[in-house]
Amino acid sequence: MKILVCISHVPDTTSKINFTNGDSEFDTNGVQYVINPNDEFGLTRAIWFQEQQGATVTVVNVGGPETEPTLRKALAIGANEAIRVNATPTDGFFVAKQLADVIKNGDYDLVIAGKESLDYNGGMVPGMIAGILSYNFINSCTGLTIEGTAVTAMREIDGGKETDSTSLPLIIGGQKGLVEEKDLRIPNMRGIMTARSKALTIVEPIDAPVNTKAVKFEKPAPRSAVKLISPDNLDELIDLLHNEAKVI
Repeated sequence: MKILVCISHVPDTTSKINFTNGDSEFDTNGVQYVINPNDEFGLTRAIWFQEQQGATVTVVNVGGPETEPTLRKALAIGANEAIRVNATPTDGFFVAKQLADVIKNGDYDLVIAGKESLDYNGGMVPGMIAGILSYNFINSCTGLTIEGTAVTAMREIDGGKETDSTSLPLIIGGQKGLVEEKDLRIPNMRGIMTARSKALTIVEPIDAPVNTKAVKFEKPAPRSAVKLISPDNLDELIDLLHNEAKVI
């Protein structure tokens, strides 16, 4: 079984976020980047298939040279090889077209992507890829077993979980639950050294339209100061809730 894991290169949640050029561009100065958490769950599940069923695991990213340390980390975790599409991932459809071309040329059986990336939270790329290639697609996937070409998957739905049966080739949008957080892998020294000799192939992007662009970014409003009201002063509490907070 050939597995392709789509990897997004995203800012660490502890990074301080700023914008430049009139709040039209993200300021990357001092920002630490990591593997997108939803993608990391998918990568760990792919490594399980590698170890238990002899699958080969390739990771892919659409991005510039700055994303290669993230791909190398994925290789250190256990992926067999990596592909970087040499383009800026500015638009979901553009990214989906690039990834679909890689999938078509690589003849992959299973494509694992995170259901959404931590930075844009668009949640559109996995479904777009499936639409472009006419592959089976399961989103919000929290469980996955494969026997031959038969697939049983569990996905999160409003108010519960759903179990689906389908077949390869398949694209999933994975999330937490695909593996548990305790099962996520930290690269060891052997993995880091081995990753240096694994193939990282750079391919040029295909022509594809960029249909959207970010015009302006805006930070959430800072939290206001907390007002403490004596539990004996209910009249003041009600007045503030009604006239200032306007929640009653």
